[in-house]
Amino acid sequence: MTIHIALLRGINVGGHNKIKMAELREALGSLGLARVQTYIQSGNILFESDETEETLRERIEQEIDRTFGISLHVILRTAAEMRGIMEKLPFTAAQISEAQASAEGECLHVSMLGREPVTERVDKLKAFDFQNDQYRIEGRDVYLLFGSSIRNSKLAVQVEKLGVATTTRNWKTISKLVELADHMEPKA
Repeated sequence: MTIHIALLRGINVGGHNKIKMAELREALGSLGLARVQTYIQSGNILFESDETEETLRERIEQEIDRTFGISLHVILRTAAEMRGIMEKLPFTAAQISEAQASAEGECLHVSMLGREPVTERVDKLKAFDFQNDQYRIEGRDVYLLFGSSIRNSKLAVQVEKLGVATTTRNWKTISKLVELADHMEPKA
């Protein structure tokens, strides 16, 4: 079976869309997903399944709406795709260190998209001056390097306007999800 990572957008943020992780694991287990586990409270779920991404996305979104009354987008990546995100990091160590020196909080994030954005939307993004913030689009993933803070970044706002479902995680969370997925892999 394939290891998948489901990333929920907008749960347990500012007291809104509250979902307890134990209840979420139970709900997703009831769908027949195997070895379901969660990481922190922001909706990061690892599990095994042989179903297609589209089928999984639809089933998980429907189950969350049915069980918790919350309509949201689910972004899925396989463990291999998530490892690929880490391997394709387009920023140098020097760029990251420079950004981190002036950043408030984490400076390196990845916005994962439900599908690749259309060229016209990407071209609009290119027209903006993001000052100290940088980005690179690699297929369905947008690497974000913030010079000060994601909270007041024009870049973070514009990525939301790419016209596709998206959710963003910091590099520490992505690294941990890959580590957890590696522990789920069968031992040789």
